[in-house]
Amino acid sequence: MQERLQKILSARGICSRRKAEEYILAGLVTVNGRTAKLGDKADPETDTVAVDGSVIEARKELLYYLLHKPVGIVTTNASRHGQTTVLDILPERLRGTVFPVGRLDKETSGLLLLTNDGVLAYRLTHPSFDHEKEYEVTVAHAITDGQLRKLQEGITLSGVKTKPALVRRIEPTKFRLALTEGKNRQIRRMCQKVGCPVTQLQRIRITTLEDRSLKPGQLRVITPQEKAALLASVGL
Repeated sequence: MQERLQKILSARGICSRRKAEEYILAGLVTVNGRTAKLGDKADPETDTVAVDGSVIEARKELLYYLLHKPVGIVTTNASRHGQTTVLDILPERLRGTVFPVGRLDKETSGLLLLTNDGVLAYRLTHPSFDHEKEYEVTVAHAITDGQLRKLQEGITLSGVKTKPALVRRIEPTKFRLALTEGKNRQIRRMCQKVGCPVTQLQRIRITTLEDRSLKPGQLRVITPQEKAALLASVGL
């Protein structure tokens, strides 16, 4: 049965109906590959509805895994000749079934969420949603309070100032940094800009998800309690 696109997006937990209108007017919504316009309808059972390229699927038979990505592993859904990817270290039964949400660069380790929940992935990665990801950062030499303050207030990268961040010192050369955005190699570029090159970078939290006991290369299913907290944190 056909329904208005605003209703479909709202029912799938993407956004409110009013926000859905904004997405449609901005040209971000497609139906079967065609850009939708306000007033269009679709059948969620037979039509392919996407927002900003992400296909909206029914919320059933969804899988959620937490991986500690080791240094040297590339975050991608496809195999790469001569490089070890996240796909390569997954159990064979999960390859092509769950996908990494966002990415960590090759030199960065830490928590990576893998799921087939397209709605959650959209909420966690789209710039219109501000969800924290926290990192433990080690730099080449002692960082000053002034340098930390600059990181906290925002750094201009390629002409655009980063959003304010939460910063907490741990040691003279180590601190925690929580961001609500994820520009390419952002933390490394920010630290380089204040004169403190990064020597080690690890993601330790994705919104509500934390697990300091998970070893590099280890993968586990998230618990029902973790799932509930994670979905609640993104309004699902």
